[in-house]
Amino acid sequence: MIHSLFLINYTGDIFLEKHWKSVINRSVCDYFFEAKEKALEPENVPPILQTPHHYLINIYRGKLFFLAVIQTEVPPLFVIEFLHKVADTLQDYFGDCSEGVIKDNLVTVYEILEEMLDNGFPLATESNVLQEMIRPPTILRSVVNTLTGGSNVGDTLPTGQLSNIPWRRAGVKYTNNEAYFDVIEEIDAILDKSGSTVFAEIQGVIEACVRLTGMPDLTLSFMNPRLLDDVSFHPCVRFKRWESERVLSFIPPDGNFTLMTYHVSSQNLVAIPVYVKQNISFMETGSCGRLDITIGPKQTMGKTVEGLLVTIHMPKAVLSANLTATQGNYTYDLATKVLVWDVGKLNPQKLPNLRGSLSVQSGAPKPEENPSLNIDMKIQQLAISGLKVNRLDMYGEKYKPFKGVKYLTRAGKFQCVLMFTKSVLGSLVPGGLTHPTEGEPCIRADLDGGRLSFPHRLLHGLH
Repeated sequence: MIHSLFLINYTGDIFLEKHWKSVINRSVCDYFFEAKEKALEPENVPPILQTPHHYLINIYRGKLFFLAVIQTEVPPLFVIEFLHKVADTLQDYFGDCSEGVIKDNLVTVYEILEEMLDNGFPLATESNVLQEMIRPPTILRSVVNTLTGGSNVGDTLPTGQLSNIPWRRAGVKYTNNEAYFDVIEEIDAILDKSGSTVFAEIQGVIEACVRLTGMPDLTLSFMNPRLLDDVSFHPCVRFKRWESERVLSFIPPDGNFTLMTYHVSSQNLVAIPVYVKQNISFMETGSCGRLDITIGPKQTMGKTVEGLLVTIHMPKAVLSANLTATQGNYTYDLATKVLVWDVGKLNPQKLPNLRGSLSVQSGAPKPEENPSLNIDMKIQQLAISGLKVNRLDMYGEKYKPFKGVKYLTRAGKFQCVLMFTKSVLGSLVPGGLTHPTEGEPCIRADLDGGRLSFPHRLLHGLH
């Protein structure tokens, strides 16, 4: 299945490679580097690339690319899930999944990868089971291994590997018994110039940190579980119980794990937490343009929007920006043509505004389209879908644990598309290729370096 794994940093350097079946030359990564150069952002690199002899499947986590090389067709989501599992395991072991940490613990990393895959197929992927087989590094253990020539690999097989609950080790004991859950939701949305929602959905995940003695059996219930679509569970969850009662019943792994992921796709259930008023225009003649952006809270349920960040990829002809921000600060990178406005915490009483002039290269033609705004933000103690945990019950043990739930909403792919003055390649419409009307907002799709623009009026016909 998986022949090789390459870890690549943000600048494109391969700093770790692992081969399970046969050694594959690093030159196979050249196809990935070509795709990386074409993408504006690391997150926009296509997750699946086909080469003459291999398939390249990658994820981007913590400024690192995890690139798997496949020689035969396999379910790509299976490989993507495994790559995320590798990143999560390294995070659990070392507290951070960065290039420096991985280089400092290369021996342990290779031991972990050797146990996670057997001849290219997943074998042991549960973090607590792996930590029984390969003990996490400590300063004392490193000194002892150096003096004795030993390793972190255990001498016995983990107890969970031989039971029907392989994700939990036996004999767990804690002085303080606690179970905490984080409900984290990301909003993916596209807004047009008027602020209307063109597309919106929510990707949610429930992260758990469970440290309980013995073999507890937990039941987690929600106040409104029917709004969840496309759910995916940790293997510990009893799926039939969820199907019949919409209740999560499970014997949890020990420590940190992802309990479930879910999807909310109904636009009427997706609340947009901020609104954006923007106007970016360029003169037909001359070498200047104007920018005016205002952001305010919309549907925040009384919570504060924090970490507000606006990123704009300007046309290549823009040389500089002379702007005034009523809140936060802005930077314009002349090399990348990226304008970043760091607003910070959104104050409803005094809405942040960024306005001023843009200097355009003399003699350059007017940009064919105005740039779009990418927005990043987070809201503490709010699940924007309205999902709420009702209660957590424990069976099988007599003690009373500490319990807690936190909510967090943050922006995923949150974009405001401005007015188009001219389409680059036209719009795909039933009956032929035409252009959007003047000023008509569009959705853009990048295909192999080209760009298609879809007018919003066609969205209803594309369902």
